[in-house]
Amino acid sequence: MAERSPAAVGVANESGDTKPLTAQADSATADDATKDLSEIPEEPTAPPKSPEDKGEQTAETTKSLPSTPSSPSDPESPATPSAQSAPSTPAAEPPELHSGHKLARRYRLEECVTRVDGFSSWRAVDEKLRRAVGIHILPSDHSRARPVLAAARSAALLGDPRFVQVLDAVEENDLVYVIHEWLPDATDLTAVLASGPLEPHDSYQMASQVSQAMAAAHREGLAHLRITPDCVLRTESGQYRIRGLAVAAALHGVSSDRPQREDTEAIGALLYASLTQRWPYPEDDHGLNGLPKDVGLVAPDQVRAGVHRGLSELAMRALVNDGATASRELQPCTTPEELAKAVAAIPKIRPPETVPSGSPYQRTTYQQGAYRQPPARQVPPPTAPLPVGPPPALPGGRTGKALKWAVSSLLIAALGLGSWQLADALMNNGDQSNGNGNTTASTSPSASGSGDTGQAGSGKPVSIVGAKDFDPEGTDGGVETPSKVPLAYDGKASTYWETSWYSRADFGGLKGGVGLILDLGKTQQVGSVKVDFIGDTTSVELRAASSDSSSMPDSLSDFSKVASGTGSDVTLKPDKAVKARYVLVWLTSLPLTGDGTYRGKVSEITVTS
Repeated sequence: MAERSPAAVGVANESGDTKPLTAQADSATADDATKDLSEIPEEPTAPPKSPEDKGEQTAETTKSLPSTPSSPSDPESPATPSAQSAPSTPAAEPPELHSGHKLARRYRLEECVTRVDGFSSWRAVDEKLRRAVGIHILPSDHSRARPVLAAARSAALLGDPRFVQVLDAVEENDLVYVIHEWLPDATDLTAVLASGPLEPHDSYQMASQVSQAMAAAHREGLAHLRITPDCVLRTESGQYRIRGLAVAAALHGVSSDRPQREDTEAIGALLYASLTQRWPYPEDDHGLNGLPKDVGLVAPDQVRAGVHRGLSELAMRALVNDGATASRELQPCTTPEELAKAVAAIPKIRPPETVPSGSPYQRTTYQQGAYRQPPARQVPPPTAPLPVGPPPALPGGRTGKALKWAVSSLLIAALGLGSWQLADALMNNGDQSNGNGNTTASTSPSASGSGDTGQAGSGKPVSIVGAKDFDPEGTDGGVETPSKVPLAYDGKASTYWETSWYSRADFGGLKGGVGLILDLGKTQQVGSVKVDFIGDTTSVELRAASSDSSSMPDSLSDFSKVASGTGSDVTLKPDKAVKARYVLVWLTSLPLTGDGTYRGKVSEITVTS
């Protein structure tokens, strides 16, 4: 109910009736005005504001109401209060937001990332859980506040790890804010594409992971409607995460009567951009140049040489306009489900092989893209050897004879000493032989404990000829920073291989562990494996594979646990003799890092026999 001015109407009593004004204010004009106003039906009106407040209304507030175009000077506009409303108790204004401001006594704002259309997005810190988070904030009286709350709560119920998770959605102190994950190790596609198009394998992985994720979302009745390069993040492990599911569209007031088609075409635009570094429309957008005007939609393999033909056709099928595709025989993809199936039908594109530095299997000059052989290195001609004459003769006479006898005596003594040491070693070796002629291992600091029934190792270093990151429970086979794998055994303590970022020590509850498979070149004795970590305590297991084939095992069931340990520097020694070609260093619990996330870092691995 609107509040009337006492000067014009009267003062309301406790029962809700209106008392007449005092005799001094009682006049015919006032009575008529009171009577006329009392007969007007009361309707809810916007909270009154002073004329000065009207003038301070910003363009952002005007933009937040696209359905009713108006200007701040229009008295009938819903964006401004009625000119006939009298001033009353002013409404509480939202608190001023700045770096260091704290929401819910928990979320400390750090940096404003975006401020547009009446809302702002921030990087913040959850002081309770000591982790980085992202926050969208808008006033509770914003026209999109209710849709944003509903979208955030729906997205939070999905719980798919391929999406940046919504952690909370709150209305408090005249503000609505949505808390979501913050991925410090991820880079959005806008920044990735700024340096050039993606490799075919990366484009394939992006299209596969994003289309599968959106197909799962649509099965739950959720759409994105704003899939842009800014909304797709690539982690260091090569996984793709989508942020803003349902929430981004609600924040910007976007809706569609064909959401599946909109999301599919958006994925096709991402694939097109990843192949060509061009936006598939005439307008420049997302830091990319658009296509030339008046030429229509040109297939990616006609825009840039060397584009994968299958991926080029796939992008055109997702970007279909009136049935035009790269190949007339191929049907267009109109839903993320259809697009995901089309990606799966393409023969899998293997990643470019990375050869560790110092490996004997270096690429040839032809494989490196050079057609000419490098010029032969100029080797300086060998220096002529100096003439060597016969050794000087020993002096003659008695002195010469004495020297000859002395040299002969020394030679005989040296031969005798060597023969004695050889015989002693053979005798000791015979004493250690058992009845079957086999020898048992001598006790040494590197030998196993009393429960060892096999042969102790010699303590000699074993070369690691290759390694591979291992994440069997990850998305699409899973990878964990494959480009940094060689750094785990390069002999440098300053370099390291690291896992992806997780929200908890148990890998966020998503998987049981990740690790590195080491190839020792051939089946041989494994006495111990020393693992040096960077950071706090890390839990790790040593697992050995029974297979000795030329290809690495690809399943966790191919390995058997032989040792375990916890610490920052862990030496894993099997209780029994182990012979294997492939061993797995399997991380089962990660340490907390300085930014409030959990990540494992392996600086060096050493294997001894």
